[in-house]
Amino acid sequence: SIDQVTASILIDRCGTAMETLMRETDKLIAYRMQGEITRADVELVTHKSLEASIFDLSKAMLGGGGRTRAFQILNDLFIQREEPSRILSVLSGSFIDLYRAKAAHNAEKTANDLLSVYSYGKRAFLVNNAFRDVPRYSMRMLRGSLNILMQTELAMKSGHGEDRILVEEAVAQILALERAGCEIIRCAVPTQEAACALSRIKPRIHIPLVADIHFDYRLAIAAMENGADKIRINPGNIGSRERIQAVVDVAREREIPIRVGVNSGSLEKELVEKYHGVTAEGIVESALDKVRIIEELGYDNLVISIKSSDVLMCAKAHELIAKKTDYPLHVGITEAGTLFSGNIKSAVGLGIILYQGIGDTIRVSLTGDPLEEVKSAKRILKTLGLRKGGIEVVSCPTCGRTQIDLIGLANQVENMVQDIPLDIKVAVMGCVVNGPGEAKEADIGIAGGKGEGLLIKKGQIVRKVPENQLLGVLREELLNWNQEQSGDK
Repeated sequence: SIDQVTASILIDRCGTAMETLMRETDKLIAYRMQGEITRADVELVTHKSLEASIFDLSKAMLGGGGRTRAFQILNDLFIQREEPSRILSVLSGSFIDLYRAKAAHNAEKTANDLLSVYSYGKRAFLVNNAFRDVPRYSMRMLRGSLNILMQTELAMKSGHGEDRILVEEAVAQILALERAGCEIIRCAVPTQEAACALSRIKPRIHIPLVADIHFDYRLAIAAMENGADKIRINPGNIGSRERIQAVVDVAREREIPIRVGVNSGSLEKELVEKYHGVTAEGIVESALDKVRIIEELGYDNLVISIKSSDVLMCAKAHELIAKKTDYPLHVGITEAGTLFSGNIKSAVGLGIILYQGIGDTIRVSLTGDPLEEVKSAKRILKTLGLRKGGIEVVSCPTCGRTQIDLIGLANQVENMVQDIPLDIKVAVMGCVVNGPGEAKEADIGIAGGKGEGLLIKKGQIVRKVPENQLLGVLREELLNWNQEQSGDK
């Protein structure tokens, strides 16, 4: 079942198209299985419509959450492959709705008055949303925003706005990665235009930027001149010694480190023949040859990167090179694959390498959202005891004693704790029989039962909680954690 308030939230979030509502409702029913569908279920399971996302974006742009929230929403839209021109068009429409609502509000008119003048049809919820928020905005603010949007649309239609949109897309993604815990960002630089764009990206981000260069030494120079903090090159494909010297000269002048990257997929033919195939030994020799070229040009501010999609080969190569050089090593399993297989390969490979004390920076390489790469990297480091901070969620598998939606609850808890800055362990257990005992190594936890659950701290039962309140009670306990711990002392 679903109450009227939650149903209204569903419509606001997903729109009024019947096909969409039926699809999203089917998802909710499959997720909840029984009982009442809650607002938390709607926000977790359903896909927000473009119009609803854009309305949130317009509010963030006008001060409701600030730039950080606005860039987060924009990045989510880019990840969903929404076309920039489509985003801009709907955003302009959202501001027009706000402007109309503000004008009507100032004239002491209602939403119904506005709907009688303009044809919104099934999109009447857009006007209702606009009326709800316009008291906090001024006409001057809305008019200025509309002018900027119209100028941007004209620029795009004339062909001059694409670079600007790409820069905004890059900045939005980098800021989202920063929030997720990314500490260094690498940007591909395939053209002179991309190199110049770094000068517009760098001032708006807060982490070092590495320019990834292939083949054209001029791109490496341009990237450094436009603000790159480090460049990644393979001296073997940059060209002649004179071209490598030109890159080194600029790097030395600006004190910019060079990351020498070698990939098993591009190993030189001579080394493949020497070692009878692509091997760890060949990868290491290739990397050290490239390093030697730059050393002979009088520069040693270097980082080495040797990667392979073969986990054991990659691990062996790092073990070999760590014995041969003291340069910092950037480690990763390249082309690891999709979110599922790539995470497994990265965890195994990086686990072997990092556990031996090898590696200074890491990258998890996945075919998917870059945010997932950062999350996986952080989890690998925490699992190895190399990083602290952030809530760790542990949960038990399902079994015959489980009488709640344990899978859904565990996922909800994991999503909920992302923004809570605590260094503790949270347990999510499926039954009240073994839950308290199994959760004793966690700082706090919940254990589900039939229609109710337990709140647990350090293995001790604190109190019983109705099942539909478990998530809210846990969040409240976490938000008040530091204050409560101080009081206990």
